[in-house]
Amino acid sequence: MQPLICCVLLALLGASSALILGDGPVHASCKVDWTFGVSCDDVKAKIKAQITAWTSADGCASGGEKCLYTFQSESATQLKATHTTPVKHYVDDLTFSFTAVDSTTCKVHGYSTSETWYAHLDYSTNYCNLNNLITGSALHQVAGYTETTSDKICTQYSSANCEKY
Repeated sequence: MQPLICCVLLALLGASSALILGDGPVHASCKVDWTFGVSCDDVKAKIKAQITAWTSADGCASGGEKCLYTFQSESATQLKATHTTPVKHYVDDLTFSFTAVDSTTCKVHGYSTSETWYAHLDYSTNYCNLNNLITGSALHQVAGYTETTSDKICTQYSSANCEKY
């Protein structure tokens, strides 16, 4: 009888968390795929430069979060950084992975995830961590630009306000 009770409780727990959290990631995070009509070297250099430009707290003064990025590491196909939220000082880990389609087309997979283990909802902060770097470096204006993500793989994506977060 006890195994049956455990199964029922687990089913109820799963159903209740699905209702509370929706269909998105269980942990506050975001996956985004982009295509750019420029080389991966150019894309990587622009993202890295934007991370460096937004290292200080200066960009936080107007209430946004275009600040407190920290470059972590770089390889031939990857950039890693962190972003710290200015008010609560939560830290999110960012990874950009680059795949050259040819000399003038680059596919990039971006991933941002909260270091706070209990974070479920994030007011789309993880999406904005990534998006702010793309728009800040004007990569969203290059030829061939596309972006693909959804609420299923990006916490609270559809309610993103990246001027605030």
